[in-house]
Amino acid sequence: MDEPDVFDGPPRVTNADMPEPPHPVNWNLLTAHELEQEWLALNRWVDWLRRTYGLPVAVVPPFWHHHPEMVWELSALHLHWLAAYDPEQNASAPLGWHRDFADARERLRYWVTACGTRGDRDRPTRQAAWPGEDPAPTIQDFTFTDRDAEFVEFVIAQVRKRQEAEDEFYAGLDDDEAQ
Repeated sequence: MDEPDVFDGPPRVTNADMPEPPHPVNWNLLTAHELEQEWLALNRWVDWLRRTYGLPVAVVPPFWHHHPEMVWELSALHLHWLAAYDPEQNASAPLGWHRDFADARERLRYWVTACGTRGDRDRPTRQAAWPGEDPAPTIQDFTFTDRDAEFVEFVIAQVRKRQEAEDEFYAGLDDDEAQ
């Protein structure tokens, strides 16, 4: 009797066996390690998205990661996709995702136009100075020949900056405890 009985039920599953459900990503609050993981996951998904749906640079430009407005939008769209295609989701959830994807494409087009990023060059999103603020710096285009290499350098710099902030924060806690 090595075969399981059909009436025994499924094998015992613990929380450790289950993947974590999708959760909102607050890019401002991620640790350095979490930041690196989220950047890599989002980049893989955005690459899949643009290829699967044949998205033009006017919707998802190569340097989307330099523009917070696009990062937040694409991140939310990614999480929405994960939830919509979760095996526990109802069968109509993907239709809701596609409806929201159409709206998101329009917002992405607007932001690509507003920031001026292109397929072969990028520039920071223009910021209007409010009364009493210093004038916004002059906008300069940057060209890149290898998007993937630039993305890796970008992520390394972002993670390093976040790690330095974490280290400074924890060093401040140590200083407080010493007093």
